Amino acid sequence: MCAKIEDDTLNGELYKNLLKGNRQFVQDTLKLDPHYFENLAKGQSPPVLWIGCADSRVPANQITNTAPGEIFVHRNIANMVIHSDMNMLSVLDYAVNVLKVKQVIVTGHYGCGGVMAAISNEQFGLIDNWLRHIKDVYRLHADELDKITDIDERCDRLVEYNVIENVYNLCKTSIVQNAWHSGQPLGVHGWVYSLKTGIITDLKVSAYDDANMDNVFKFK
Repeated sequence: MCAKIEDDTLNGELYKNLLKGNRQFVQDTLKLDPHYFENLAKGQSPPVLWIGCADSRVPANQITNTAPGEIFVHRNIANMVIHSDMNMLSVLDYAVNVLKVKQVIVTGHYGCGGVMAAISNEQFGLIDNWLRHIKDVYRLHADELDKITDIDERCDRLVEYNVIENVYNLCKTSIVQNAWHSGQPLGVHGWVYSLKTGIITDLKVSAYDDANMDNVFKFK
């Protein structure tokens, strides 16, 4: 049994208000629909997998005006799709092969702290190993990025390239390719969200098959 914590920074109003907020959420929801939670508990069949940034200002359901149960969500620092990340691959496999989602969307956001950290020469600790993947994206597009003198503009352009490269990474997975080969309808897309305007930009890099993929990445 844990010892009683008196420190208000650990057991203060912020913590208590989270629980109060939950009770208020339940109360308000049941007023609108007395069977809401009963129906929600029956199962899920979301048509969309969202791979987004862990940033607290980019909640998938809220910014797309969708309800719980409509989007299956995976989030990490800077919305990365890394082939050695078993967490991401497990979510992707479950979403595609069990939930049978119809759309997978990589969603970044302008002003991303992870991307900004990646273009700096600072060390931040363990996360440096994660940010290395973003630095590799920079290397692919360095000729253009190095010409952008404004650091915020350069960061935002790298945000876009990072989303595009991670859409490609998704398409390269055996999970997505096997779905396509079996005839399962599946679209892969790349978006960027603006914290300043609330608007989502479609980067127009959607894929529905492996037709435009480099041959070396294709599976038979």
